[in-house]
Amino acid sequence: MSDGKQKTKRGEAAPGIKKSRWEAKTKSTPVKPDSLYKNRTKIFPKRVKGTFRRIKWIALFAMLGIYYFIPFLRWDRGPDAPSQAVLIDFENARFYFFFIEIWPQEVYYITGLLILAAIGLFLASALFGRLWCGFACPQTIWTDLFIAVERFFEGDRNARIKLEKSKWTPAKIYKKTAKHIVWLLIAFATGGAWILYFHDAYDVMAHFFTGGSPMTAYVFVAMLTFTTYALAGFMREQICIYMCPWPRIQAAMTDEEALNVTYRFDRGEPRGPHKKGATWEGRGDCIDCRQCIAVCPTGIDIREGLQLECIGCSLCIDACDEIMVKIGRPTGLIAYDTGINIKRRQDGKPSAYHLIRARTIAYALIILAVGAVMLYGLSHRSVLDLNVLRVRAPNYVTLGDNYIQNGYTVKILNKQAKALKFKIEAVDLIDDPAGLTITEARFKKHGDKIILEVPANETINYKLFLAVKDVTPLSNREDFYFKITDVSDSNNTQQTPTVFVTGKDK
Repeated sequence: MSDGKQKTKRGEAAPGIKKSRWEAKTKSTPVKPDSLYKNRTKIFPKRVKGTFRRIKWIALFAMLGIYYFIPFLRWDRGPDAPSQAVLIDFENARFYFFFIEIWPQEVYYITGLLILAAIGLFLASALFGRLWCGFACPQTIWTDLFIAVERFFEGDRNARIKLEKSKWTPAKIYKKTAKHIVWLLIAFATGGAWILYFHDAYDVMAHFFTGGSPMTAYVFVAMLTFTTYALAGFMREQICIYMCPWPRIQAAMTDEEALNVTYRFDRGEPRGPHKKGATWEGRGDCIDCRQCIAVCPTGIDIREGLQLECIGCSLCIDACDEIMVKIGRPTGLIAYDTGINIKRRQDGKPSAYHLIRARTIAYALIILAVGAVMLYGLSHRSVLDLNVLRVRAPNYVTLGDNYIQNGYTVKILNKQAKALKFKIEAVDLIDDPAGLTITEARFKKHGDKIILEVPANETINYKLFLAVKDVTPLSNREDFYFKITDVSDSNNTQQTPTVFVTGKDK
């Protein structure tokens, strides 16, 4: 040090001070530990042009277009069914997706979609790193949109930094106010579009601003407006770095052959400023312009290697390529590459890209298998379902004419867009039809059978009583089937097993 005194480390005694004196001093005046938290440094990403920036704009508008406009698409399902193409109908317990109609009993299809989404994300990460985070994540998309609005009103990076540090003037108040108004409008549109997936879009649009929509609609619009405004407007990269679990999970999804946004230090080092006309001999292509940092939405230096904070947006590639063109050097100093390729090149070997490997093959096979099972299930799904629950209190009843009677609750699910009538019969119980009766006061007869009516897209419960006159050939618990048959289409049938209790072992 300039004053000749020796600098000591925290917690160590200075030269010439006895240990006992040092211990006494530290006990009386404890050392204050360093802060466990780092203050946030606000980031002002610079505007950049290039291939990946264009891809990001295309992805942004395509995905926002899908999100905002899909609820307004129509799909004809008949007179008694909703006509919205994509609708989550909680009131009637249905999920409509164009020609597909998912009932609560078919929630496994939703499970299959979630599995496909998860494994698809694993596959994308194994191939291209955090591709999802950089191009398709909702946080990235809305943050990009909010930054574009901010740039429109306040200017590019340097202008925004200068404005942030300047005193409050009418011009600054105008710019800040206008920016936040547009942010709130975008956030409101986000929440408004979300509720359109749960109610008919045109009906909501017609009544929302007159107070005629359900209270839940206003609550969720308010919640999503606030969260979008806060997350995309203020928290931004903090969500990706501290709140999102995916950066931590991704490490297990990738390997050394995965393509990531990479600074090719084998080509860029040693870095340093470069004067026009000077030789490139003995130095790297990186001129330390720091443009890769200026455009980064999380404010990192990609030259330090793979980092948790990197979302793989690829904007640093565009920024670096622009500089390389200006100084007359080949593009690709920052590019999609693998760490093992750098080692290969340092060893004098050519680069190699292995997209097809054990990990990616496994993910692809899982996606194909789950997709095939779901397609088979959808193509062979029944439009009719029958469930039977035997009444256990009482277990059975002995009637005055020596009939033994059991009670059953029969649930019939009609997934078609038209009302149906069904005959019901007991199959494989006894051979003599005259010795078996199925009764319920409200039912009409169809010959010797009972007719059960089920409206379109409805589930109806019926209480049946099955009585057998002669139970001598039957066991105490006799297995049989309840079978229903569509009166207008004999091929439309369904049956389910149950038991008949005779009470013979009592």
